[in-house]
Amino acid sequence: MESRIEFTIERSWSRESSRPSLHQTGHQFSRMMSDDKPDLFRNISRKPGLQIWTINKMQMDPVPAKGFGNFFEGDCYIVLYIKQNRGSSQSIDIHYWIGNTSSQDEQGAAAIYVTQMDEFMGGSPIQHREVQGCESPRFRSYFKNGLIYKKGGVASGFDHVDTNVYNVLRLLHVKGRKHVTATEVEVSWNSFNNGDIFLLDVGKAIVQWNGPQSNTREKLKAVVLAQDIRDRERGGRAQIGVVEGGDERSSPELMNVMTSVLGHRPAQLKPATVDDQPNMAQNNNVRLYHVFENGGNLVVQEVATQPLTQSLLRSGDCYILDHKGSSVMVWKGKNASQEERREALNRAVGYIKAKNYPPNTSVEVMSEGGESAMFKHLFKSWREKGQTQGLGTTYSVGKIAKVDQVKFDVMELHARPELAAQQRMVDDASGDVKVWRIENLELAEVDPSTYGQFYGGDCYLVLYSYQRAHQLQYILYMWQGRHATTDEITACAYQAVNVDNKYNGAPVQVRVVMGKEPRHFLAIFKGKFLIFEGGTGRPGVVNPNLAARLFQVRGTSEMNTKATEVPSRASSLNTNDVFLLKTDHKCYLWYGKGCSGDEREMGRAISDVLSRQDKQVVMEGQEPAEFWVALGGKAPYASDKKLQMVELRHSPRLFECSNQTGRFRVTEVDDFDQSDLDEEDVMLLDTWEEIFLWVGKFANQTETKESWNSAQEYLRFHPAGRDPDTPIIFIKQGYEPLTFTGWFNAWDPHKWSGLNITTVDKGPSRVSEGSYRAPGGPVSSPPLYRVHGIGQSSKTSTPSSPSTPRTPTSPRESPSAPWLSHSSGSGTYVNPKLLINQDPSDLPDGVDPTQKEDYLSDADFERLLGTTRLDFHRLPKWRQNDLKKKAGLF
Repeated sequence: MESRIEFTIERSWSRESSRPSLHQTGHQFSRMMSDDKPDLFRNISRKPGLQIWTINKMQMDPVPAKGFGNFFEGDCYIVLYIKQNRGSSQSIDIHYWIGNTSSQDEQGAAAIYVTQMDEFMGGSPIQHREVQGCESPRFRSYFKNGLIYKKGGVASGFDHVDTNVYNVLRLLHVKGRKHVTATEVEVSWNSFNNGDIFLLDVGKAIVQWNGPQSNTREKLKAVVLAQDIRDRERGGRAQIGVVEGGDERSSPELMNVMTSVLGHRPAQLKPATVDDQPNMAQNNNVRLYHVFENGGNLVVQEVATQPLTQSLLRSGDCYILDHKGSSVMVWKGKNASQEERREALNRAVGYIKAKNYPPNTSVEVMSEGGESAMFKHLFKSWREKGQTQGLGTTYSVGKIAKVDQVKFDVMELHARPELAAQQRMVDDASGDVKVWRIENLELAEVDPSTYGQFYGGDCYLVLYSYQRAHQLQYILYMWQGRHATTDEITACAYQAVNVDNKYNGAPVQVRVVMGKEPRHFLAIFKGKFLIFEGGTGRPGVVNPNLAARLFQVRGTSEMNTKATEVPSRASSLNTNDVFLLKTDHKCYLWYGKGCSGDEREMGRAISDVLSRQDKQVVMEGQEPAEFWVALGGKAPYASDKKLQMVELRHSPRLFECSNQTGRFRVTEVDDFDQSDLDEEDVMLLDTWEEIFLWVGKFANQTETKESWNSAQEYLRFHPAGRDPDTPIIFIKQGYEPLTFTGWFNAWDPHKWSGLNITTVDKGPSRVSEGSYRAPGGPVSSPPLYRVHGIGQSSKTSTPSSPSTPRTPTSPRESPSAPWLSHSSGSGTYVNPKLLINQDPSDLPDGVDPTQKEDYLSDADFERLLGTTRLDFHRLPKWRQNDLKKKAGLF
């Protein structure tokens, strides 16, 4: 066993030994302003929203809303975000942001202000330390249009907001897809590279130069950032133009602007730079330390490694949780001394220095009762104060369900999607069911009279159909027996694709591992779900004839009951459950002392599936001798009432899975909503009991494949010791069930109706050929030139989005050409009549005869080929050609 670690941190950890330590400066500064604290914070608003201050001469100066998102590299900032949660509760986050060239004194002052603001607001906020260029996903989520790093600071005489001033000359290097950052760089061609985007800001004009290797989403986000600069800093009176790198000749007017400032463009620019490796937030090396004072030094003593339990945290102490390679978190017990609580942030910084971690390591400080979702996710279990058990809670091995039965009202589920998500129920399970078994790697229909009887040696496909808003919806469950062969499991996945294609990609796909069945899966079998440990349900196959078979029954109603075969020995019994013991001559119903009347009733109902013989009821403690003989003799079994504790809930987390930067990355999205679901990517939603993989319309095959692998790796290496058999649910854009949408505060089922790739921001704003609009800003006059299909090349489709249609004609051509059926910023489509069964010589100019399907609109594509563009590109080439032949496109 690995030995525990203990070390000390000296109280002084300033950069320069000749200067007073941050701790010493802090005490002096804190005493100096302690009497003024009520006045200092009296103007803080308690309303939900964002508030920002900068440190100016050791004082907090408020930043006007116009300046939000602009950060001077020489300054430190305090950012307060208050969020209104469901109900009446609020969550509060306080960040202090450190510019790369800010002074040590300013950093110390910002840290002290944050601590005192935390005390002023009752100790409930979570404190965060943010370093320029390494900000947390939560911090970046506040600035939807991006972050701008400006040179200088308050001390250098720069104004933070200088609206309607045009004597500007700067070059911004733009990076990022989900949350972009823009850094001021030298105004020279030497600053450019082929992979990124640059904004040349000359006051009355902002020229966006797109690197030839930059991707669609980066271009769109950069446009939004340029609009934001125009509207907030120029009063909406600057013009914006876009130059496609490598095709500068198409934009002569804009290139005149650039060359007048930068000189002539060199023939060769720097190659694309590799993005920094993202923080995967999935490092499984987690350690918990107890932090205390000893002889004037700070002692850090290791308490435990993963998996951690909540019981390790004592209210009278403070702890450091080291998620190595990811973040350092400080937990303050509610009964810890005031001195310990005040020193929490300094202790985290000192700990980082003592461990030789990078100075930009993420830091969070939180109080007992106000823990962040990330903190709680690092613990095996977490129980909120006053948390009660409720419908839909799941239980671990050795635990039973003590759940009050509440009848599902399907209308209430639709009216309250969050309830459907929490209970993991898309409806009341009254829809239609069809079951297939994998036999000889093919699908074989199962006799409906045996629905609900599953064998561990088999794999099954279960298709559930139901109505929602007068539209037919589907869920396709893939049940994998514990003893099924690898070939059968592979065939199950393959046949699921075939069934999915048959229904035009509409089914939600759910992988179900034997013994880990989700609640809705149980509900569709109406309390008659029975799992045989081994064997097969195939007709004509004789299963081993066991002298006795024992089944453990769990559940209180038709909505949550199942019977699972367990080893037929006395040690398998549990005082809190109902068991069925079937022998050659008799079937026993054994009722443990801790089971409820509802559980007994469901035990009796499911026993009729197992055996038509008369059932003998056996009460715990009154078993006949033959009962024990059938189990091989009497033996000790689980009889502890503590086994009734429930598995505990965690907050959901959303991750973006993308390879659009050239390599596959998984990045967490903080404080998410529906607008964070990126159509070009795969998103992973972790609700702890289930993992959802949401596939955007334009996600490519690599992303889909890698995200599936990443979901399994995510579970396998989770620091909290997650169950690797947690259900993974595969969902396609446009076919989201309530169990998914209910985790979002607001869900708009029509959000993506009629949208195309020209959408530049997840809000009401879009780029069109005639005008620009930033969120909340005015519509400008037409830019310096017409946008040439932002994010689309007139020559080829975006490599990362194979499903995006080609543009067969230059966007400069008139959209009134007779062979066009549709024209938009995302592409120009051909009337299907001019493509079907036409010789290459008869096709419109510019149409590739081998790729006719690329010139169809999405609606025509699905109508003619019977599948979505995304699913079509997932098919093997021979299958694609077969569909094209049937449609007359080959």
